[in-house]
Amino acid sequence: MHEYFNRQIKLWGEEVQDSLQNKKVAIIGSGGLGCTLGIALGASGIGEFALVDFDDVGVHNIHRQIGFKVGDDGKYKAEVLKELLESRCPYTKATAYVESFDEFAKRDLEFDLIIDATDNLPSRAAINKYCLERKQPWIYGTVEEFHGQVCFFEEASYEAVFKINDRKPNGIACPIVMHIGSLQANLAIRHLAGLPVKKDILYYLSFDEEGILQNQKFNLPKN
Repeated sequence: MHEYFNRQIKLWGEEVQDSLQNKKVAIIGSGGLGCTLGIALGASGIGEFALVDFDDVGVHNIHRQIGFKVGDDGKYKAEVLKELLESRCPYTKATAYVESFDEFAKRDLEFDLIIDATDNLPSRAAINKYCLERKQPWIYGTVEEFHGQVCFFEEASYEAVFKINDRKPNGIACPIVMHIGSLQANLAIRHLAGLPVKKDILYYLSFDEEGILQNQKFNLPKN
């Protein structure tokens, strides 16, 4: 195993790398963000995943949801992603939960981290409520068009910052999905490896009118 993770061990040593095998992460949503998160964190050596998604793969998903290929349409996203992670990441175990987050929450399982990879505000509000009640750290992410947002929530409340409605996102470019999922994964792996991560800061990535990539940061009010 140490040869497999040689480059990461150079970052933080064998003890930290070995500790990642004991970490449990729940990824809520197995679409674009969920695929990127699962691949990135599975390849980093996280030992166990819960993949939560009740939806199946549609042909229109495949261009931006990098865990799926033509021929996967009609299959449950969580089950396809589970198979991919366990075949690609030899030190990872994944469990697919083909159900909503509300159903999953009733299982009352324990995780080191919960990561939002959903595509709607009501689901994020439910994740926020669940995590606040349990003092559970979680990472939020959203994408639309060419921009996206990420935040590692610890004491701040998602509902105190965002208006909750059932609005559907506009078009989405594939690279921004991978960009935001990668940023979420970077925050996650630093936290799980015991490295410093500043919590309750909203990162907003966007292109301005001249096509310059902007990375803005906002401190969020804490409860």
